[in-house]
Amino acid sequence: MLTPTKGIAPDRALLAVGAQILQELDSPLTVSQAWARLKARRSELGHGSPVSFGWFVLALDVLHALGAVELRDELLMPRRP
Repeated sequence: MLTPTKGIAPDRALLAVGAQILQELDSPLTVSQAWARLKARRSELGHGSPVSFGWFVLALDVLHALGAVELRDELLMPRRP
């Protein structure tokens, strides 16, 4: 799940989806805004593997566990070192 496997396409692995989420966090966003941006970007780039909202949330969980994002005042933002 975290990395690509035989059953999980590279553009659908949680680390890849997490990286795509981080690219969209150029400013603080609500979770809904981040989800909408991710869907739009994946569509623009022609990613064939679908990502459900549940998978998006799992990617956010991975990012939070890695200390890469935080939720402050209901806004999702990257955590800077």
